[in-house]
Amino acid sequence: MRYATLAVLMVAGFFLGAAGAEAQSAMLNLPDTSQAAHVAQRIGITDISIDYHRPLVRGRKIFGGLQPYGKVWRAGANTNTVISFSDPASIEGQALPKGVYGLHMIPGETSWIIIFSRNSSSWGSFTYDPAEDALRVTVKPQTIENHEALSYDFDDPEPNADVITLRWEKVAVSFKVEVNTPKIVEQSLRKQLRGRVQFEWQPWQEAANYLLDNKLSAEEAAKDADRSIENEDRFENEMTRARALSVLGRKDEARTAQEKAIAMGTQPQIHDFGRGLQRQGRQDEALELFRNNIKKDPNSWVAHNEAARIAVAKSDYDSAIREMKLAVTAATGTVKTQNADLVTLLENKVDINK
Repeated sequence: MRYATLAVLMVAGFFLGAAGAEAQSAMLNLPDTSQAAHVAQRIGITDISIDYHRPLVRGRKIFGGLQPYGKVWRAGANTNTVISFSDPASIEGQALPKGVYGLHMIPGETSWIIIFSRNSSSWGSFTYDPAEDALRVTVKPQTIENHEALSYDFDDPEPNADVITLRWEKVAVSFKVEVNTPKIVEQSLRKQLRGRVQFEWQPWQEAANYLLDNKLSAEEAAKDADRSIENEDRFENEMTRARALSVLGRKDEARTAQEKAIAMGTQPQIHDFGRGLQRQGRQDEALELFRNNIKKDPNSWVAHNEAARIAVAKSDYDSAIREMKLAVTAATGTVKTQNADLVTLLENKVDINK
């Protein structure tokens, strides 16, 4: 028994020594020769993470040398490289279900194969089985300056996509990840709303606006706006309800909801809503809203600002400048500065309604 134990220790010592001077142990907490790393990125509400180990080049020829071309590789060191997606995604245009995957690669001189394996718990690629592939994609490698420690980076974050790049030695390999953020959020909203305190008005209002802003279900948006109004009837959710009804083609109901909102809203609230209409290019609607809003308090900075905007629409810059200067006089704090900046724009005949 003593000799068997000694033999096991000698073999273990051989393999640990071959890994480098910094010994690794399956029993003790000792430093790894190739250090562990974790990178993560959120795209929309989708979380993507990669857990891997970072070998060093150390003067060796890696690809086409230590790691032969055409042979499956664990895309890191030590254990499996693991990549996870909290929602369905597409990789280089090909669908991949949400989940946790073992990440493997097959290097080549002119092309690389990226493999997402349903087995994420193997020890590297030594027991890799192609039958467990969830997806394979082929990409082109790029030549770079020497990159000593293997790394993964999220290089190009966008609202619905990112590019993941492996860099090691003189090679960079990238693959694009895309997610359908609006659809994922739409599917997530029901669960999120169920978890909220049910008498809040804000979450239902936010959900309705998200659906409308992203041209998703106007029917669901109308229901969410109604639920928000049930909790607390306000200018904001009445306006959102009007938007949803308008999209659904229920014009008379939309007009009624908007008139109710305007009656409830403060002058600044209505001003902000009108400015939103202008940014959408709905100038006539915004100007009509301003004409009615001025009547609430003709001497406020809001009224003078809106009068200036109405004058600009007629190309009457002299009147617009006069009204905007009155807005500066009536305003305080940062609003005074903002209106003063608008005076300068008007003096240069800039259309402030755009």
